[in-house]
Amino acid sequence: MKYVKTDKAPAAIGPYSQGVVAGGFVYVSGQIPLDPATGELVGGSIEEQTERVIANLKAILEAAGTDISKVVKTTCFLKDMGDFSRFNSVYEKHFVSKPARACVSAALPKDAAVEVEVIALAQDA
Repeated sequence: MKYVKTDKAPAAIGPYSQGVVAGGFVYVSGQIPLDPATGELVGGSIEEQTERVIANLKAILEAAGTDISKVVKTTCFLKDMGDFSRFNSVYEKHFVSKPARACVSAALPKDAAVEVEVIALAQDA
């Protein structure tokens, strides 16, 4: 098992890792729209927050030696399901491989509008 850590994504805000490589997969912890340089929540629209979340995910996947095209499963959390179609418009631009997905409504840390976690194939899988 290998722990993934990069300063190109926000540091964990609790007792967990940004990601873990195990059994041929990369498990990336849920990312909210935090700016990695400041640790502050990126404000603005659901689209802007989703772009930041995906940038954070990409940075962790890259640090693990893989990329977004290798994602096999996402779990998406939205503060407001009314944002679903606007969230999807950003999501589909990045997840072109159409991984399996669950999307639920939830209260999120720091009152973020969106959080996404992913499972991806490791580079050598």
